[in-house]
Amino acid sequence: MTENETTDGWVSSIPVAPEGFKSGFVGIIGRPNVGKSTLMNYLVGQKVAITSPVAQTTRNRLRGILTTPEAQIIFVDTPGIHKPHHQLGEVLVKNARGAIASVDIVLFLVDCSVELGGGDRFIVNLLTDIKSPVILGLNKADQQGYPSLDQDYIDLAESQGWTVAKFSALTGEGVEPLQATLIENLEPGPYYYPPDLVTDQPERFIMGELIREQILLHTREEVPHSVAIAIERVQEEPHITRVSAAINVERSSQKGILIGKGGTMLKTVGSAAREQIQKLIEGKVHLELFVKVQPKWRQSRTRLAEFGYRVEE
Repeated sequence: MTENETTDGWVSSIPVAPEGFKSGFVGIIGRPNVGKSTLMNYLVGQKVAITSPVAQTTRNRLRGILTTPEAQIIFVDTPGIHKPHHQLGEVLVKNARGAIASVDIVLFLVDCSVELGGGDRFIVNLLTDIKSPVILGLNKADQQGYPSLDQDYIDLAESQGWTVAKFSALTGEGVEPLQATLIENLEPGPYYYPPDLVTDQPERFIMGELIREQILLHTREEVPHSVAIAIERVQEEPHITRVSAAINVERSSQKGILIGKGGTMLKTVGSAAREQIQKLIEGKVHLELFVKVQPKWRQSRTRLAEFGYRVEE
């Protein structure tokens, strides 16, 4: 075992990789809502990325870490690639494109329960000059009707020289063969992280994402992507952790929706988020939420930076 000190002074034990051990970074890309975050959560065996029926749920390039006796795979979950409509959208798409160029394997996810579309073909064009192996992942196999739409996807993969894997990130069917295919395509390498780590994101960031997930689930189209969470305080006491978080929105009307009549919506979101945070830290949590109006924050580079949305190098 070797001890490695991180930049913040934290010392962790990282094993020396045995002979034949493989490791590397896998970028999960695709259109919005094809199941990228669901797949990463399933693979690492724990919730590290939020999911919702709303498109563009993922905003940051999240890293999930899967360590097996044979390999360590670092999954990079990217925002859905789409045509941006504001400064935030441009940051998200630039980060997704950056991930494509900086990983060892690209896992291009599609929803095989629907026909191959223009959004998928747009991503195919982005992958034209990629030197890394590309695996075309046919997700949502559990939702597929009969006859299947697989052939168009298979023809696409054959024309590009890509490997195909079909599975359901929701049920887990076919995920083990996918994992084996990923490991097969990795090069020999070291442990990048301690074997028991499942994400490199700080706990505060995950807390904020769990709050945002509940807002997306409970408000749906009414307050779609105008929400940014700022964890203002985390105070650890012997028997409880007290968390205070600001929910930032763009308009007063959105603040009204989030608070709800008599504060009912905020209580509902807070209760559901508190349950998720308690699972994260494995302890009792007191969660205090309040709502702030920050006009046009998605168009402001300063505000985007404050809320943690930067173009990643």
